[in-house]
Amino acid sequence: MSEEKLCLPDIQPTLRVVPMPADVNASGDIFGGWVMSQVDIAGGFAAMKRARGRIATVAVNAFQFKQPISVGDVVSFYAEVIRVGRTSITVDVQVYAERHPADPVVVKVTEATLTYVATNLDGSKRDVSLLP
Repeated sequence: MSEEKLCLPDIQPTLRVVPMPADVNASGDIFGGWVMSQVDIAGGFAAMKRARGRIATVAVNAFQFKQPISVGDVVSFYAEVIRVGRTSITVDVQVYAERHPADPVVVKVTEATLTYVATNLDGSKRDVSLLP
């Protein structure tokens, strides 16, 4: 696959991790389930901050793997709230990998849109539409 030359976004990432050998699939790339869980964590941070409290994932609206991720890549997750409903918060997550430290390159590896719902301690939905 060709690697599109990019720069990381000029904002602080929500999450940054380095996948390890235990995170690979049978082909030697980072397992898609690992990537999905990290995307959910990053999206959840943004939703929890906007909800000012507890949230739960209710939908993965879109998820696209653009490039494989390798052991040792520095993977950065950028999450942005794109919609707030009465109880739901939709978050866009963009994922980039920094690879080849001797000749650095940045590639966009994944993008996803997830929806979370704000909840009370008992799990019931909570209104977030009027929160700043």
